[in-house]
Amino acid sequence: MSTRTVPMLAVPGYFSSTDGIHIAIQTGADASDEDLQFFQQLGVEWAMVGINHPHQHTLEFYQGLVKRFDAYGMKIYRITNLGVHNSPEMTLNLPGRDAKIEEFKTFIRNIGAAGIKYNTYAHMGNGIWTTGHVPGRGGMSSRMLDITDAKGYWDGKVYEGDLTHGRLYTEDELWENYSYMIRQIAPVAEEAGVYIGIHPDDPPVYALGGIPRCMFGNFEGYKKAMDIANSPNIGVCLCIGCWLEGGEIGMGNSVTDAIRHFASKNQLFKVHFRNVTNAMPEPWVETLIDNGYQNMYDVMKTLREVNFDGCIIPDHIPAFVGGPKVGTAYSIAYMRALIQAANQEH
Repeated sequence: MSTRTVPMLAVPGYFSSTDGIHIAIQTGADASDEDLQFFQQLGVEWAMVGINHPHQHTLEFYQGLVKRFDAYGMKIYRITNLGVHNSPEMTLNLPGRDAKIEEFKTFIRNIGAAGIKYNTYAHMGNGIWTTGHVPGRGGMSSRMLDITDAKGYWDGKVYEGDLTHGRLYTEDELWENYSYMIRQIAPVAEEAGVYIGIHPDDPPVYALGGIPRCMFGNFEGYKKAMDIANSPNIGVCLCIGCWLEGGEIGMGNSVTDAIRHFASKNQLFKVHFRNVTNAMPEPWVETLIDNGYQNMYDVMKTLREVNFDGCIIPDHIPAFVGGPKVGTAYSIAYMRALIQAANQEH
């Protein structure tokens, strides 16, 4: 496998204007013209586009999306494919694993052919766990987690109980399964010119439902996983919120030190910019960017310090009176102000 190095996502011609930190929005393939106009008004240049219908995962459909978003001054940074994201087949070596890996390869080749240079991948075998939603600032609904009373959710499936897949899994099994998958995917990503950022476990709890979250639920696991991949095209989608859920003690270092480490290795490809009330083991609640325990300006200053030139996105935005556009506008404006302040200070 190649050992070449490249700047973080600095693919020639990929960025549409200035270098530096870029803000992106999350939306769906079915976004309306009004939605796209709204994003254009926000001055957003990049889009993370979700696709919920398996039959739409074709090169032709991706090319059509690229053209449609381009008409509104936006480029597509990432397309979501739930079929090869948080896949129990790949994570746990369940029946159909090799077929899923081939599906993943095809997906990577197709997005590369469509000119989309990045994909986020998550490696959780039993979903994202939550307890539900509780009132936030001003009565807004926010996700919360009490690990003593939680269930996992992903792609229409619900995971609960002590053994979500019928038995206990060992760390060795999970590392073997990850290695088997990533050593096949990494060469395809290199050939396609696609960068894959691996998302932290959410929540980063050591074992949930009999499955140890030993790879992407702590800093040392991440470093080992990057060594196994041994590819300039495999890196990190750093979800600030997930890192804060685990906290400096649980994750093994602070979120700002994690940024410095992964950036120094050219492994920091994308950032989910969100905040939570506190670290585990106490129950935590997702908050607005300015309302959690992390000073998010420190995060932005660190991204500027390491010359991060990928995208940051608002993520898991609590519900606002007036609908989702209000929360999106609030978050984008706050993030842009932090970037401007960090640039001036730097």
